[in-house]
Amino acid sequence: MPTAIHINFLAVAAAVIINFFFGWAWYSPMLFGNFWSKEMGISLDIKPETKVMLRGMLLMILGNVLIVWCLANNSAVWRASTWGLTNIPDGPDIMHGFMSGFFTWLGFFVPQLLGSVAWENKSWKLFGVNASYNFLSLQISGMILAFWR
Repeated sequence: MPTAIHINFLAVAAAVIINFFFGWAWYSPMLFGNFWSKEMGISLDIKPETKVMLRGMLLMILGNVLIVWCLANNSAVWRASTWGLTNIPDGPDIMHGFMSGFFTWLGFFVPQLLGSVAWENKSWKLFGVNASYNFLSLQISGMILAFWR
């Protein structure tokens, strides 16, 4: 008999918080912020109003919550133990975390980013920066969720 899907809310919260700071670092001038802004055609000299910046951060947090929550549910579904199949091992947590993040990235994020190259005339360089960020962000979340069940 299958068991209920177990989601560790602390792991979800930790992944959201860590990914918020990871995104801040990734798109900051110390890593890829200057490159990203150039490829987007956005000047770093123009500073948004405080309310615009807060709105952006809140939407980013909401987006991270949705991504991590869905990743947690999707990865739990693929564990044999969720379905009460005790004769089939779940496999190593590191592999489960990697594969959850990888296939979510490959099936959902990459097609969206390809659309931005195809229809919005975004550069392949921008695709690379954004795709790399999404891949690593999902790997961070996948590992947190796999190891902290």
